[in-house]
Amino acid sequence: MSQTLRPWRYARRLITAALTITVMAGTAGWTVAHEEQPVTGPPPGTDAWLADHSLPGPGRELPDPATASPVAIARFFGRLTDVQQRALAIRHPQVVGNLDGAPLALRYEANARALRAERNKERAADPHSPLAARYSALLAPGRQILAFDPRGRGQVAEVYGDLAAARRTAVIVPGSDIDLAAFDRSHDPYGTPAGMATSLRAAMAEEAPGTRTAVVAWVGYTTPVGLGTDAATSRLAKAGAPRLDRFLAGLSVTTAATADAPPTVFCHSYGSVVCGLAASAMDRTRVSDLVALGSPGMRANSADGLHTGARVWAARDSTDWIRRVTGYDFMGLGHGEDPTDPSFGARVVSADRAHGHTGYFAPGTDSLRNFARIALGDFGAVRCAHDDGPTDCRHGLV
Repeated sequence: MSQTLRPWRYARRLITAALTITVMAGTAGWTVAHEEQPVTGPPPGTDAWLADHSLPGPGRELPDPATASPVAIARFFGRLTDVQQRALAIRHPQVVGNLDGAPLALRYEANARALRAERNKERAADPHSPLAARYSALLAPGRQILAFDPRGRGQVAEVYGDLAAARRTAVIVPGSDIDLAAFDRSHDPYGTPAGMATSLRAAMAEEAPGTRTAVVAWVGYTTPVGLGTDAATSRLAKAGAPRLDRFLAGLSVTTAATADAPPTVFCHSYGSVVCGLAASAMDRTRVSDLVALGSPGMRANSADGLHTGARVWAARDSTDWIRRVTGYDFMGLGHGEDPTDPSFGARVVSADRAHGHTGYFAPGTDSLRNFARIALGDFGAVRCAHDDGPTDCRHGLV
């Protein structure tokens, strides 16, 4: 970067930071009143799970969801019969459904049980409960719910495709305003985790018709609501990063045998802050590629500063408003360097024909086509945002 551009960049950062602080100060009452409390810790029902001593024989205590690794969880279930596994899922659906490392089909079954129980509870309190309707929608035939937690605004993860048999997989990590109610809303579909995942899998099938693929839409953390201090700080991302790390560790245990490569993780908006904080644990055995799109920053000043073994990509369309709030970290506000800036060192891909902050997965966009090719490992077909030597998005690929 030239010496003439550097002062302007710093000035822009200071101006943006000052404007953000002014906005936050002017809405302090609103943001404090609506501050989100992150859901953390083990799943609901853990106390009853730990108190269950029904398995016969010594040393058959149930693993602690708070401390047992996904590898240990997988090893534990591997020692059980199918009957014993199902019995645990029946007695403790909320725990089994959220145990990273547990068999995938067992988690689907457990989460269906947990959803039915929550739906019945809601209906008993209010026959016309909107929440009961949301639970019913998630219970529709063919849906594969990999995680479900009714606490707070609700968290959910859904699988599209046969995850157990997929050769190529991807994980979507969404940003602000996403929760159980917004997971698959009908308006702005490509701004929802369900819409993103469905569109990405369709694009992967178009690019490689014979390849078995699966996409996971993961809403496993408490997202910010609106444009308050939660969105401008990393508090919720710090609470969500360990949950993402554990989820990806669980996938590496349950899918590695059939996959050609570890998953590609797509991090949208505030989700890229979560990914940035979790990135240091993302070695090549857990995540192959990390893609930040519509990102306000990743809590790092460079791709190297993420300390990840994954390849780092970035995309932003020219109409995305997020460009106005990237590139600074001042008094705890902001999330660091813009990942699409050449100085960051990510491989920047074209997002032509994408529109706004939630249009990256819309059919017909360069961004969706590029994302599908990255997830498939077809790097030579990726269209770069720049094709001029060191800023070429394929430069240095290994």
